[in-house]
Amino acid sequence: MVTARCHDESAMLGRMTDIALFHPSMGVRPGVLDAAERLRAAGHRVLVVDQYEGRVFDDYAAANEFVDQIGFPELMRRAEAAVRELPDGFIAAGFSNGAGMAEHVATRRSCGGVLLFSGTLPLKFLAVDAWPSGVPTQIHYMRDDPHRSPEWTDLLAADIRAAGAPLEVFEYPGTGHLFTDSGLPDEYDAAATDLLWSRTLRFCETSLSS
Repeated sequence: MVTARCHDESAMLGRMTDIALFHPSMGVRPGVLDAAERLRAAGHRVLVVDQYEGRVFDDYAAANEFVDQIGFPELMRRAEAAVRELPDGFIAAGFSNGAGMAEHVATRRSCGGVLLFSGTLPLKFLAVDAWPSGVPTQIHYMRDDPHRSPEWTDLLAADIRAAGAPLEVFEYPGTGHLFTDSGLPDEYDAAATDLLWSRTLRFCETSLSS
């Protein structure tokens, strides 16, 4: 975990951006909190969107059942409401189910970039026809993630490229789904996590300078 923080607020102002961070179906787990810490340590303002009001799961089946109870339309409504006060140009980021939330708000707000960790949704599921023009995106996955749908990733990637937007797709060797979550020892991969965050922080810096 990154623990160093920049305490010189004036030094950060020139390179700071707002980032909305959406949790996976299992809630605001350690991997989400670590993500927020890393982004804040790099000088960014991070809004961790908690769509569950503090509820956290350790089991995918129970978490997905809870998602079904809430329903995707309500989750998308909550996602839009959560970012209402953020200024245009923020980065939308999300893990797994939260990646779909990040996509959703990016198609309804003016975003400076989108970060999708272990999750993608074809645009047809969001009831939109095209990716927002020019909005850069990174997609991160483990190659043999059992929850991954390569077809969905390919469909979204094609739409992003068709919109003339920069796209980077990164695959990591392994089978973990939430592989940046140290609270899931069967999935966590420290080396892949560090590589993911080096790429993600570079993306954030590039988005600020574009």
